[in-house]
Amino acid sequence: MKARLGRRTAAVLLAGVVCPLAAGPPAAAEPGPGAGGLVLLLDSSGSMADEAGGGRTRIEAARDAVGTVVDSLPDGYPTGLRVYGADRTSGCTDTRLARPVEPLDREAMKKAVAGVEPKGDTPIGLSLRKAVADLPEPEPGAVGRRTVLLISDGEDNCGSPPPCEAAEELADSGLDLRIDAIGFQVKGKAREELSCIAEAGHGAYYDAPDAEALARQLQRAAELSAGGYQFEGDAIEGAASAKGAPAVAPGQYLDSIGPGETRWYAAELDATSTADFGVTAVPQPGVPVGYSDGLELRVHTSGEFPMVCDNTRATFRQDEGALPVSGAVSRVPTDKANATCDRAGTYHLEVKRVSAKSSDQARWPLELRMAVEEPLAAGTVPAQSATEFGEISKDQVVRVDGPAKDVTGGTGFNDAVRIGEGAWKDGLLPAQTRWYKVKVGWGQQLRYTVDFGNEPTVDHEDLVIRRSFVSTSLYAPSRAPVGTGTEFSDYKGYFGKPSVLDHGTVPVTWTNRWEPAAHVKPVRAAGDYYLAVSLGPNTATFAENPAVGVVLRVEVAGTELAGPQKDAPAATETAEKAPAGGAEKTPVKDTAAAEEAGWLSPWVLAAAGGAVALLVVAAAALVVRRRAGRGAGGPTRGGTA
Repeated sequence: MKARLGRRTAAVLLAGVVCPLAAGPPAAAEPGPGAGGLVLLLDSSGSMADEAGGGRTRIEAARDAVGTVVDSLPDGYPTGLRVYGADRTSGCTDTRLARPVEPLDREAMKKAVAGVEPKGDTPIGLSLRKAVADLPEPEPGAVGRRTVLLISDGEDNCGSPPPCEAAEELADSGLDLRIDAIGFQVKGKAREELSCIAEAGHGAYYDAPDAEALARQLQRAAELSAGGYQFEGDAIEGAASAKGAPAVAPGQYLDSIGPGETRWYAAELDATSTADFGVTAVPQPGVPVGYSDGLELRVHTSGEFPMVCDNTRATFRQDEGALPVSGAVSRVPTDKANATCDRAGTYHLEVKRVSAKSSDQARWPLELRMAVEEPLAAGTVPAQSATEFGEISKDQVVRVDGPAKDVTGGTGFNDAVRIGEGAWKDGLLPAQTRWYKVKVGWGQQLRYTVDFGNEPTVDHEDLVIRRSFVSTSLYAPSRAPVGTGTEFSDYKGYFGKPSVLDHGTVPVTWTNRWEPAAHVKPVRAAGDYYLAVSLGPNTATFAENPAVGVVLRVEVAGTELAGPQKDAPAATETAEKAPAGGAEKTPVKDTAAAEEAGWLSPWVLAAAGGAVALLVVAAAALVVRRRAGRGAGGPTRGGTA
């Protein structure tokens, strides 16, 4: 089946939301059909009348926590409430839908939870089945995220159906379904059961030993669900072999892939254009994965004896929990135009998923992007390749001016927020990745750092050291990852203390495509470069604030050139370039804390959601404004591979 050439938005944009516990509702675009939904499943059994500490009962603490969550969710996000054990003193069928899953009505949700009084038993298994049925079915071809968020202070005492078995059965019935569980003041068998429910449901378990932790963990889980990766593309189904592979043309496509599965796609290519195939897999955030799990990508010629033109592996590089994983392969004609992969004809994209037996076995949504780059005009002599970092090497401090500005990063490539030079503040939830994009022109280099400041941590009764990680990835316009070479650090352990990541590119040069090094080869086209910043899932075990604050410092070094040709002059205008300090989609605020390496307050002030597009026409003087000593051409060929 040939995919349609046009693009269709599979799930509408939801602004990522990170709010302090006392914040009011964020300004966010209302979700539309296919955006997913959330049902809170609240334990209202008799034990929820027990003391929670601080003079409050457990149900009172739960009411307050739910109120906090509904204040922090995006406007209009489909949200419902189901309770169990609230209507009878005993009975294993005591479960009801207190609020249907519909566009968020904050006051109605708070009123519904305020009327819940703890009375009866704990029929978790049955309630899970009912809660999944409460969620609206996704539209055909749409990829959203439907979440059941269970809050319980004990284990199921009914046994029919067994909660873990019910969770596994339900999660396997839908690609987009996730079951999270929060254990409120639980230990022993109750904690084991709730952990099992979350693992079987392709979700996460959060431990909440007190009321403050309950509010924090509930907010994290709910916002992570609402801020899921926003997919875009036409539905397609890859074949199990090259024979029968569906045709793809320039555009975006949506598919899915299971453990150990291989998907094949076909593309007709001419003899001179470069073709890029970017593939992004998006598991449920934080689910178990192995260090080497991920995707293997290859692009082949066709025929009886196919040749591999390009191949790569995109892996998690950690075994703490899943985050989006993305890679790209390309058919790049050689400079001699005489190789097998230079011929016109049918080429095949092969996508294989690698997953350890102990890893989450759910299917992963796939987003495929194909793009074709035409060759240079006849007679054009391209500039020499540039393989050295030069003035933006690791020994150089990022040179940015002006105060930091609040920004809320996107959920993926499709809604990445455009930022310019300067300092930017954001916040990340555990198991979350935020995405940004920066315009980089011919001859220019991107350099950025990500600062994670001091974060207050919670006390634990045991002596186990809570440790997680922070990471950043940089992608070229083709969505190919840009390597760090030997210069930069894109991954570090994290346990609440200050930590700094850094990354950057060599100068953007057309002939870099023929260089072998992973930090040079992808840097071959002017355009948007994507920055992804991630926070490890285990941060939820020790960070006191719902989100962890980050500061990005971004520099675009070098004079932008008018094109890829040798001895190109400086560009005279860049209508699409964001100015220094410019950003799209997010109201910008100055803040004195921008000059600090970390955070002066224990909480990051999240930017309001929304979509404020900036269209900027910059004068040549603004484009070429650089500090003394920045050359127009940048380093040339001869660096380390």
